[in-house]
Amino acid sequence: MIKVLIVEDSLIAQQLLTQILNCDPEITVIGTASDGAEALKFLSRSKPDVITMDFHLPGDNGLTVARQIMETKPVPIIIVSATWSDDQFSRAFELMDAGAVGTIRRPAGPGHPDYEPLAAQLRQLVKSMSEIKVVKRSARFKSKSPQSAQIPALGQKVVAIGASTGGPPVLATILGSLGAHYPFPILVVQHIGGVFLDGLVSWLKTKCALPIEVGNEGTILQPGHVYIAPDGLHMGVKQRDQIFLSHAQPDHGVKPSADFLFRCVADTYGARAIGILLTGMGCDGAEGLDIMHKKGAVTIAQEQQSCAVFGMPAEAIRLGAAQFVLVPEKISQALIAHAANHKQ
Repeated sequence: MIKVLIVEDSLIAQQLLTQILNCDPEITVIGTASDGAEALKFLSRSKPDVITMDFHLPGDNGLTVARQIMETKPVPIIIVSATWSDDQFSRAFELMDAGAVGTIRRPAGPGHPDYEPLAAQLRQLVKSMSEIKVVKRSARFKSKSPQSAQIPALGQKVVAIGASTGGPPVLATILGSLGAHYPFPILVVQHIGGVFLDGLVSWLKTKCALPIEVGNEGTILQPGHVYIAPDGLHMGVKQRDQIFLSHAQPDHGVKPSADFLFRCVADTYGARAIGILLTGMGCDGAEGLDIMHKKGAVTIAQEQQSCAVFGMPAEAIRLGAAQFVLVPEKISQALIAHAANHKQ
């Protein structure tokens, strides 16, 4: 049985979420809290498997509460909110940086056309996130990787990145460190619900100097531009540095897929590419990174302690697909050093 704590200051919202979750025989709501103090007090005596939490909490805001939880008794936190503005998207991704692992729009209530689909999505997200083994936030992003990477300058032309659960703050760390004059186009697959995609793009624009946009059919890759795969479509690249989008079946249950992107990059660029696989559930991207590696590309996986979820990088490492295993800061350092060597 998956035990859930609901942190929400609205009594009506508490009741709605309790009703939605308790109707699944595999889930039980073991408590509710109206603010951060109540949530932390509850955690001192009980251990839920998952916490759902709104951003807006009286007294302490959601960011403060999430940090306190992840620094003391880490539990997978899902951000649940009824409305999403640009400001709230920004808060959601900051909460992910604090340790939250998922986001979803709260159903409006029975009778609304979106109620049943969103309720089902919420229950499924709770089940998926309950499988995550989170670590104390103080241990993440502060780990000292003993390994650094000197990427050989072998005519690389493109960087391909795959990420899932916990990916947005890692992308912000890496992309935000590259500066405005990074010379190579960057293709990104980030598993994220469609309603959050534009918010992710807007938020990343506040974190880095590179131009960021959603990839479109026929777009010609430009130096130093970041292209994020659209929701519900695979993104690839073909000859003449041209993006294409595909309605092909999901890979490993996801679309867009990092595996699809990595395969296309391997076919088009071979050794002239860099592949990076970041935090995420499941195994998407591992086989594609292995293909890139076998074609001579430089391949990197994120180091375990810096991952919100180690599933995808762990699978790549198991396959022998990753030449380097690095924390996010050292990934960006390696990319910067490679770009400098490439100019020489």
